[in-house]
Amino acid sequence: MSRRSWSVQDAKNQFSAVVEAARREPQTVTKHGKPAVVMVDAELYERLEKLEKANAPNFKDHLLAMPKDDGSFERMEVEFRDIDFSDR
Repeated sequence: MSRRSWSVQDAKNQFSAVVEAARREPQTVTKHGKPAVVMVDAELYERLEKLEKANAPNFKDHLLAMPKDDGSFERMEVEFRDIDFSDR
């Protein structure tokens, strides 16, 4: 069974082993017991970057994806409170 999680200190001391393990499967490096970074194979990283760019809409597409309606909306029934301006 291969190791998948390393403390920063262990990763620093065994960097070559972390790199070799990351070429097979993602490796998590923890700091103070919490995940800090994930090391992955360069080829996997490039595929993920391409996938992200392909799925990331630009601002124009984001605006065009907004729900379309007739421009009207239902108003809530609210009761306005009386404000006394005489003290000013």
